[in-house]
Amino acid sequence: MQSNIGEWAALAVSLFFSGSSTFFTVAAQRYGAMMANRLRLPFALLLVMALHWLVYGSPLPLGSTGTQWFWMGLSGLVGFLLGDICLLSGYVYVGARLTMLMMSLAPVIATITGWIFLGDSLAGWDLFGVALTVSGIMWVVLERSRRVQGVRDPQYFKGILFGMGAATGQALGLVLSKQGLSGGLPPISGNIMRLVAATIAIWLLTLVQGQSRLTIRRFIEQPQALGYLIIGILCGPVVGVSLSLFAVQHANVGIASTLMALPPVILLPVGHFFFKEHISWQAIAGTLVAIAGVALIFLV
Repeated sequence: MQSNIGEWAALAVSLFFSGSSTFFTVAAQRYGAMMANRLRLPFALLLVMALHWLVYGSPLPLGSTGTQWFWMGLSGLVGFLLGDICLLSGYVYVGARLTMLMMSLAPVIATITGWIFLGDSLAGWDLFGVALTVSGIMWVVLERSRRVQGVRDPQYFKGILFGMGAATGQALGLVLSKQGLSGGLPPISGNIMRLVAATIAIWLLTLVQGQSRLTIRRFIEQPQALGYLIIGILCGPVVGVSLSLFAVQHANVGIASTLMALPPVILLPVGHFFFKEHISWQAIAGTLVAIAGVALIFLV
C-alpha cells in the first residue's frame, strides 16, 4: 500500500476535482460566473495562505524575487482570472461534465505551447495522443450538437467555446508558471502569487465597473450558494491542488497526470444522476477516447 500512495493520492485528486466542479457549477448557476469568481478568489487566497503558514511558517512567500512574482502573477491573470471566468461560464452553459471534458484539451495545448515556445521535445506518440484527445472531444461535442435543437444551439456552442477558453487559460497559465517555478520556488508559494494577482485584478475591475456593492449584497443574500462555493474551494484549490503536489512527489509523473485527468469519466454518473443529463454511449466512448489520448501524452 505504501508504495502506491502517490497513485492513490492522484486518484483522490480526480475525485476532489470532480466534486469541486460539481459544487462550483451550482454556485455559478446561482451567482453567475463573474460574480462567483469574484467571491471564489479571495476565499481561495485566504485558505491557501493558511496552508502556506502551516507548511512554511508565514502566510506569504516573503523571500521570493520580483521575477518570480512577475511570471507567477502573469500566470494567475491568465489562469485564475481569464481561464476561470471561462470555466465557470462553461459550467453555467453546458454543465460540469462537458466543461471538464473540454478541459482535457489543457495538456494538449500545454504540450504544443511548450514545444513551440519552450523548446520541449514532442515525439510521435505525443502527436498521436494529441490527435486522439481532440478526436474524442469532437466526437462528444458533435454527437451532442446533433441532439440540440432550436433556441438552445447558441447556449450550447457558447458553452463549448467557454470550455475551450478555460483549457487554453489553464494551459498557458501552466507554461507561464514553469518560468516562475524554475528558480526553485515552492509550488504552494507560486500558487499564492497567482491568487494574489488574480484577486487584486478582479476586484479592481469590480470597483471600476461599480459592481462591488452588488457583489457583497448577493454574497449576503445567497448563503447557501456561498456554502457550495466554499466546499468547491476546499475540494479544488486547497485539498485537490495540495494532493496533486503530493502525488507528483510520490508517483511517476505520467501515471499521476493520467489519474488526475479522470474527472470527465467520474462526472458521467454525476451528470446523469445529479444534473439529470442524457448521456449516450457515444458520449461515454468519446470521453474514454479523449482520456486515452491524455494518457498517451504523459505515459509513452
